[in-house]
Amino acid sequence: MTTIKRDVSSMMDIRIDAPTELELQVTVAYAPGSHVTESLVVSVNGSTVQPEEIIGACGTRIHRLQAPVGNVAVDYSASILAPSDPVTVEITDRSLYLRPSRYAEADKFFGYVTAEFDLSAAPERLLGEVARFVSRRLNYLPGASDPIDGAADTLLAGAGVCRDFAHLAVALLRALNIPARLVAVYAPGCVPMDFHAVAEALIDDRWLVIDPTGLAPRQALVRIATGRDAADTAFLDNHGGAVNLNSYQVMATVDGALPTDDGIEPVPIR
Repeated sequence: MTTIKRDVSSMMDIRIDAPTELELQVTVAYAPGSHVTESLVVSVNGSTVQPEEIIGACGTRIHRLQAPVGNVAVDYSASILAPSDPVTVEITDRSLYLRPSRYAEADKFFGYVTAEFDLSAAPERLLGEVARFVSRRLNYLPGASDPIDGAADTLLAGAGVCRDFAHLAVALLRALNIPARLVAVYAPGCVPMDFHAVAEALIDDRWLVIDPTGLAPRQALVRIATGRDAADTAFLDNHGGAVNLNSYQVMATVDGALPTDDGIEPVPIR
């Protein structure tokens, strides 16, 4: 892979209406081989705090803190100076990522895929067919979906945002007996710029990424969080209490021209 210098950042302003436990997933995932310089500053009512860091799947970093009533500000920036090694395939991946999950309810699609896809086709071919199918069937339309919609809701609605595209792709792939999961990423070139979600599938002992939205070149994606679906990868979560996200901003750029993505070549997230 050609070295692509990528710069990413995110800022959040969060109002805490009742004491709560906050979890943030905004930092670049830990990955062997990568060279990352970064800064994460979290302040509570104007005072800087040090959240607890928890390491999850594929280097996902959860930053957890107890937040009192008031305001929490998050300011993160990173430069990725070298690509990471491809993620390691774990012995549990096939079992975990073939199971139905909250937003990628693959068991609802077992019958559906037999009518829409050639089940005898090679997995890599099916991966491309699923990407094209989701791209054709859905319109990218902010506000068209509800945060609690699953893949079946998205298929019926025919519209959604990146997480909805990714959930439908993941559910279809699992129904086709291809392990699949959702990855939250920084996505240089994405319009509108935001935290982005893509699908990742296990093909021939490699995790390959597809993005049915086509909003950003896959070669420039930067992994943040990896999980079964959006329930595992949300950039902000809380347990108890009450919070309100006043505002947030995301930026992701590359140094130079964006890579060209034909949407066909097998690509891992690096």
